[in-house]
Amino acid sequence: MPVEDLGHEATELLSLVRIGEARSLSRLAALAAGQVPGCSGAHATVWRAGELVNSAATHPDLVALADLEREAGGGPLTTAVREGREVYCPDTLEEERWPRWAAEALSRGVRSSAHLVRQFPPMTLVLALSGVRPAGLDAGAVPIAETLAGFGTAALANTMAYGEAQRTATELRDAVAARAVTDQAKGILMHALNCSAEEALQFMRRESQQRHIKVTDVAARVIAAYSSQGGAAPLRPRRGPRRLATSVRYQ
Repeated sequence: MPVEDLGHEATELLSLVRIGEARSLSRLAALAAGQVPGCSGAHATVWRAGELVNSAATHPDLVALADLEREAGGGPLTTAVREGREVYCPDTLEEERWPRWAAEALSRGVRSSAHLVRQFPPMTLVLALSGVRPAGLDAGAVPIAETLAGFGTAALANTMAYGEAQRTATELRDAVAARAVTDQAKGILMHALNCSAEEALQFMRRESQQRHIKVTDVAARVIAAYSSQGGAAPLRPRRGPRRLATSVRYQ
């Protein structure tokens, strides 16, 4: 594939920000399997503090192999995550570091592998490449995979930033809505009690503690009671907080 075409496909990863992490990983694994010489399958995983967060693979055997490795506690993937470095296995037939993993890899037709690591704190991306021929995925044979891993890391970092921005916007919207409800309820209570805004707020806080619900829920009930009475004040002016507690009727 021409370099410009590969670059075009790789940059598509960056356009998947709004789709989410899972699709970005899936696209990254597919690009690696299709474009890296000697790679027959790929598995992309994201980790946080040593725990698997998300993954995508081009073949279910690669997922099964990774699961077995995590259960056994030894293999190139877990080593790459733990040590934060690239790990290569030139030939699973001669692999002695992880005998159980090597036996399982051989049974699935994997003869060589390369695990590339990229950090985007607090997360870690591992792009695992598998080949059906020995010595097909050594350090000098995967420059394209290095490039793809870089694009994948950028895409996932952007996804995280986008998600955080979305969460912040939602929190701000909810905070504004809650403030509006509370302020409206304060106005109703101020009119009913002929009290200050602070006194009205203190009343709602006491109700919140006694009923074990949020202040905004108390405020919503005050507004509902007020509305059910056709907008009439639930109390006559100048009644004190103690009388209010027994006179205001809200569900």
